[in-house]
Amino acid sequence: MNIRRSAALIAATVAIGAVGAQAAAADGADSASPSPKVVVPSGLYGKGDPTYDGVWRQSLALVAQDTVGVKPAQKAVDWLAGQQCENGGFAAYRAEPGKPCDAKTKIDSNATAAAVQALAAVGGRDGEVRAGVDRLKKGQNADGGWGYSLGMDSDANSTSVVIGALAAAGEKPSEVKSGKGKTGTDALASLALPCSKGKDGGALAYQPDKKGELAANADATAAGVLGALGTGFAPGKGKAPDAYTCEDGKSPEAIAHNGAVYLQNQLDTHLYLKSQLAGSTDQPDYGNTADAVTSVAAAEGVKATKDSYTWLEKNAKGWAAQTGPAAYAELIFAAHATGNDPRDFGGKDLVAALNKTGPEPASAKSSASDSDEKKDDGGGGTNWWIIGVMFIAAVGAGFLLSGRKKQQP
Repeated sequence: MNIRRSAALIAATVAIGAVGAQAAAADGADSASPSPKVVVPSGLYGKGDPTYDGVWRQSLALVAQDTVGVKPAQKAVDWLAGQQCENGGFAAYRAEPGKPCDAKTKIDSNATAAAVQALAAVGGRDGEVRAGVDRLKKGQNADGGWGYSLGMDSDANSTSVVIGALAAAGEKPSEVKSGKGKTGTDALASLALPCSKGKDGGALAYQPDKKGELAANADATAAGVLGALGTGFAPGKGKAPDAYTCEDGKSPEAIAHNGAVYLQNQLDTHLYLKSQLAGSTDQPDYGNTADAVTSVAAAEGVKATKDSYTWLEKNAKGWAAQTGPAAYAELIFAAHATGNDPRDFGGKDLVAALNKTGPEPASAKSSASDSDEKKDDGGGGTNWWIIGVMFIAAVGAGFLLSGRKKQQP
C-alpha cells in the first residue's frame, strides 16, 4: 500500500495489480460523508467513514502530534487502544470495540503496526504495545516479511510498516527472524530491483507478479526505504551520500540508498510523482510525493528534496484539507524529515489543521496563526475521495482474501 492508504484501497490494488494508485481518498477524507450506518466516534480524528482506515488515520495523527510536541487528548489515545483485540492485533476499524474479536475480525498487519507505533509514541501503553508486537511476530512469513493481512504473501509496504513498529517498540528488527532465519530486511532485499535495470534500478516492487517478475513501484520504494533504515513514520534528516548513483548490494544501507536514488530520479522529472490510477496519468499523487520526500530526506539528506518540498508547499494544501488527518500527518512527516517548520507550510499551520480534525489536544506548543484555515475552502481540483470510492466499488467486495491464504485472527 501507500503507507498512508486505507485498508480497502490497499487490498484493491493488490487484487488487481494496480499498486501505486492514487490514495487521496484513502486517508480518511473529511469531505466524504460517513455512511448512514456509521457513527464516527468522538475520540477519532477525521469525519470520514472510518470503516477502512479508522485505526490507520488515528495512528498517523498521534505519531505526527508526538513528532511536533503535541500531547494528544486522552480520549483519542483511549479510542485507539480500545480497538485492539484480545490477541494483540488490530483490524482497520471495529465499530463495536466492546464486542470480543472472533474469527470474522479481519486483523491486518498495517493497522496493527501503525497502532503500535502510535501507542509507543504517546507512552504509557506498554501492555498494548507488547501485545501488538507479539501478534506481529506470530504473523511473520517464512521469507522474513509480512503481508497486508497476516498470512498473506509478503509485500514491501506491509513489511516496512512492521519494521517501523518493531523499532518503535524497542525491538531490534534485525533480530526478529522467521522460522527459516529470515528478517524483514531479507524480504525487502528480495523485492529490490538491481542497478542493471536502468532507470528502474534500485526501486522496490510491491510484490512479484504472477511470473515472479519485479516491477518498480514508487509507493513501495518510499515505504521500503524507511523499512531498510529501520525507522517509523517520522524519520529525521539523513546525511548526504558521496554519490547519488545506484550501487549494487543487499545490505539495509544499500536498499535504502538505492531506493532513494530511484525516488530522486522520479522527483527530478516533474518535482512530484504522478498518480497511477487508470485515467489519471497526469494527476499529481500528493501522498506518494510526500512519502518520497520523507524517505529521500531520511536516507540521503535534504539536498535532493528541496524543490519537491517547495512544490508540496505550493500545491498540497488543498489536497490535505480534503483528505483529512492522515494527509496532514504525511506532510508533517515530510517537513520534519527535511528540517522544515510544519507550522509554516507555505503559510499554513499543518499542526493546527491536524489538531482541528479531532479532539482538542491535552497540550500543544504554540503555533502560528491558523487564520488560513478559515479561508481555505479545501479546494485543489479533483475530488479524489469520489474517485477512490468509485475505484473501490469497481473492484468488488471479495478482494480482501482473493487468491490469498485465509488470515487468522
